[in-house]
Amino acid sequence: MFLFAKLILGAVIICFTVIIHAFMCDIVLHFLDNHARNLQRDFRKHWQIISLIVSVFLIVSALMTDIWIWTFLFYYLEPDLFQTIEAALYFSSITFTTVGYGDVVLPMEWRVLSGTAAINGMLLFGWSSAFIFEIITKLYDRSRKNE
Repeated sequence: MFLFAKLILGAVIICFTVIIHAFMCDIVLHFLDNHARNLQRDFRKHWQIISLIVSVFLIVSALMTDIWIWTFLFYYLEPDLFQTIEAALYFSSITFTTVGYGDVVLPMEWRVLSGTAAINGMLLFGWSSAFIFEIITKLYDRSRKNE
């Protein structure tokens, strides 16, 4: 596969993961908008904690879905690249999180995709952190306004 084709493949996967992330952020916002009053009523002073737990769980679910997308790409890309799905998941996880231990590496012809996965992970982890910070800010601002 030519370099340009690999870059296009990586860009398509990044677009797909960004769409997943955008939908999940939208789901979190709708959940909080639609259920904040019920959570306040049911959990009283701990409603922000419950809201934050649900929000973080949903965002982490999106991140895990993104990692699995890269896992399947790496696993099915070339039959001899990874012997097991676990090995592909391990590689995808350490690459996406930019830990990059280096104990598992791709052959030279596929390494551009590992860099693309790392870029994707940096982008989505940054977005997730900013989004969670915004959720925390809104939850506690809402709490102060209701006091």
